[in-house]
Amino acid sequence: MRRLGSGQLIRFAALALSGTVGFAVAPGLLPGGVPAAAMVGGASPAAEGVGRSVVMILGSYGTACTATAIAGDLLLTAAHCVQPGADYKLVDSSQGREPVLKDIARIERDPQFDLKRLFAHLATADVALIKLAEPLPSRIPPVPLVGDGASVAVGDPLVVAGYGVTVRGDGRTGGTVRAATLVVTGVPGTLQIRLYDPNTKGQSPGLGACAGDSGAPAFRNTNGNLAIIGAVSWSTGPKLSAGCGGLTGITPLARYRAWIVDTARTLGSPLAPSRSVGSN
Repeated sequence: MRRLGSGQLIRFAALALSGTVGFAVAPGLLPGGVPAAAMVGGASPAAEGVGRSVVMILGSYGTACTATAIAGDLLLTAAHCVQPGADYKLVDSSQGREPVLKDIARIERDPQFDLKRLFAHLATADVALIKLAEPLPSRIPPVPLVGDGASVAVGDPLVVAGYGVTVRGDGRTGGTVRAATLVVTGVPGTLQIRLYDPNTKGQSPGLGACAGDSGAPAFRNTNGNLAIIGAVSWSTGPKLSAGCGGLTGITPLARYRAWIVDTARTLGSPLAPSRSVGSN
């Protein structure tokens, strides 16, 4: 465990967020897609709301991603966020305290994840689990996965929460968890879900994931109960341009749920029962 002064963390996070977030081009079947960064478009801070279970992961290659607690010592993130050969740390921060970098014991990527498909702009199993060296503090509660058979339809709202930048290219604007309600568009399925700001519909700059938001959860909110339906993998700018504020690409968990549940159990971190909910 390494304790950082606020100035050190700001410099570290700024470097990570201004560098490559993730390690490859988007897996979202969109030529303009890039690995997702942070929430742009005026998303609100959410540390005390939906962001309570959302954390930041920093990598030794100058990368930053978002992850979600799904058990007391287990995180869910995107596979492209945790590449072999690098070291990763959990940033443990709370209001009024100096941030601390905490150790990670083990990382498991879905065996179906294919970096070549990622480079080829094709969907892949962009999900990974991070086993922590020690349990999370009680102020970071785990969130369940949605149940088997959960689906979405065009127009459904999903809440995305991440630590990414609010201004593309400016790492100083990242490092705070922010949340936005986006809606499903396109043809959602088990390979990918596309989201956009309902006010701009991907045609002009709006709310959406950006650098540092890769791995961020897409929550379904059912009467105040949150469940994770997918993780952020990529983003575009308006009108499918490169950047942020257009579409936000989600890797749904449905295809990979069995692997997540089985691997969590193998790691000694069994998951709480999932919530079986259909589309809203």
